[in-house]
Amino acid sequence: MTKAERFEGCIIGGAIGDAWGSGFENQFEEEDDTFYLLDNPYVKMPIWGITDDTQLTVATIEAMIEDENFKPESIANQFLKYYKQRKLRGIGASTLKALKELDFGGHWSQVGRKGEYAAGNGAAMRIAPIAFKEELTNSEIRDICIMTHNNDEAYIGARSVIIAIRETLNGNWNGKTNLIEKVIEQIPDTRVRDRLIEIKNIESLEEIGEKGNDGYVVNSVPLAIAAANKVSQIGIEEMYSRLIKIGGDTDTNCSIAGQIAGTLIARKGIPDNLIDKLKELNEYDWITKTINELIIKENWV
Repeated sequence: MTKAERFEGCIIGGAIGDAWGSGFENQFEEEDDTFYLLDNPYVKMPIWGITDDTQLTVATIEAMIEDENFKPESIANQFLKYYKQRKLRGIGASTLKALKELDFGGHWSQVGRKGEYAAGNGAAMRIAPIAFKEELTNSEIRDICIMTHNNDEAYIGARSVIIAIRETLNGNWNGKTNLIEKVIEQIPDTRVRDRLIEIKNIESLEEIGEKGNDGYVVNSVPLAIAAANKVSQIGIEEMYSRLIKIGGDTDTNCSIAGQIAGTLIARKGIPDNLIDKLKELNEYDWITKTINELIIKENWV
């Protein structure tokens, strides 16, 4: 498969996970024996919808298209543009803080949230396109992360996503070996690494999800990588379904897993019924147009 096909699979796979998972975020599954005299008052039909997971990922691609040198300020300006236009949906606290301070004239290197509360999955959820720019240094990648999440765990979580995608691009992971072990080998001693070591030999995604499924990067990124690691066994549609059933931050967990798995199986490996659901959304044309513009600009084949 070509780099272009894998890139399309990555971004489309992430968008599907985001859109499907967004209808289930932080919902709790009722016990089977729960009785309601009338209809269950808490049931709502899940509606697919794009959130900031995909919006900021595509905004990153737009910055890659527009800026030949691809500097962090280009991404910051792109994010700020959508924030001012009130287009962003479901922004996390750390990203919102950064955007508000950028809007007040803050410098991209100074607005990112610091401390324990900055260890969210917001940097990891938008980092996938960067994995395809293999000439970027770790320092440059870190700068892109600290713009919103100035925290080592958040950065290593994002680095883990990049590593997982690049292992596919470089031909080191074909879906048959343990992707988790390959990521562990390339990241430093952190809580993210500790969690990956803890789960590397656990077969059940549900058991992994019991350790944490929320937006904390130590819970989210390892769970997403573990799910993507199973795509060759269970298929991408079942992968999304299991993550949704696990609950928690379903849109981001599904989006990150979809980006990694989509890189492996490429666009043609994603079931048509999922593509058709994504096509129903207003953002579909924007997403595909931006993907194609970068592919043409970079001359990826």
